[in-house]
This record gives sequence, C-alpha cells and structure tokens, in this order.
Amino acid sequence: MLKVINFFALLLLSLSVNAQTSSHYISDDVFTYIHGGPGTDFRIIGSVEAGQPIQFLGKTEGEYSQIIDNKGREGWVRSAFVTEQPSLRERFPQVEQELIKVNEQLNQISLGTDNVSQDFELAKQKVTELQSALEKALAERDTAQAKVDTTKQDQQYQMWQQGGIIAGIGALIGIILVYLPRPQLRKKSRWM
Repeated sequence: MLKVINFFALLLLSLSVNAQTSSHYISDDVFTYIHGGPGTDFRIIGSVEAGQPIQFLGKTEGEYSQIIDNKGREGWVRSAFVTEQPSLRERFPQVEQELIKVNEQLNQISLGTDNVSQDFELAKQKVTELQSALEKALAERDTAQAKVDTTKQDQQYQMWQQGGIIAGIGALIGIILVYLPRPQLRKKSRWM
C-alpha cells in the first residue's frame, strides 16, 4: 500500500513539473559532474562549473534532475545543485552595468549639487545686495517724506501769512474808508 502511495506521489510530482525545458542554473557554490543517469552508478559525462546556465528538462528521479548543460550535453545532476535563481556569474555583468549607471547618476547629482551650492551662494549675495538697496531706498523715502511734510507745513504757514496780510490790508482799507470825507450830495435846487 505504501508503494502505491509513493508511486502516485511521484506520478503527481512528475506531472506537476513542467515538461518543457526552462532556464535554470547550477548553484554558485559547487562544481558538479554530469552523470549518464539518475545516480552515481552511471558514468560521468563531464562536469559543469558553478554558475553555468543549464536547461532543466523537467524530470527528477530521487535526488537527481535531468538537464542539458551549456555545452549541449544531456545528463543528470543532483537536484540540490539546480536552482532557478540566476547565478552570480550571470548577474555580475548586470550588476556591474547598474553600478556604472548609478555612479554616473551620482556624479551628475554631485555636479548638480555643486552648481546648486554656487547658485545658492550667488542668490544669498543678491539677497544681501537687494536688502541693502531696499534699506537705502527706504531711507531716501523717509528723507523725501520729511521734505514733503516740511514743504507742506511751509506752504500752510505761507498761506496763513498771506491770508493775514490780506486781512490786515483789508482792515486798513476799511478803516481808511470810514474816515475819508464823504462827498456831499448836491441839492436839486441848486443849478450847479
């Protein structure tokens, strides 16, 4: 009964494994031999270096999986040495390219930061210049406002002064007119 259950378990396992070939890799930490069959009892066909890409054929028997190595040889290797993760050998060039791109971006950002620092210093200088110009303009405005206020007060004083002079002259004329002799009216009875 146990053999029947094991048989069905292996059958289900082999059905669940994709029968098509897929990309797999020999894990990075091994150097393994390819055998002619699923086990060490079979002859050694060759060896596969760590990190080499292989094609997993979807068959497993016991601790072994059927593969095609990077040289096109079909054989069996221990299943523990087969992984779906790309090996460091495969990933290293990609990581190196990404590192170069990141370094270039970092250099551009660094240059941009230097430019931003210079721009910031220039902006600070401009702000200082503009603040001093503003203070100067405010001082000139205050001086001009004081002059306008003084001129306005002077004009009011002059108006009062002129008004007083005119009123005084008018009063004087009024007084003089009062004391002037009046012309006499002629009588109608008189001829001339």
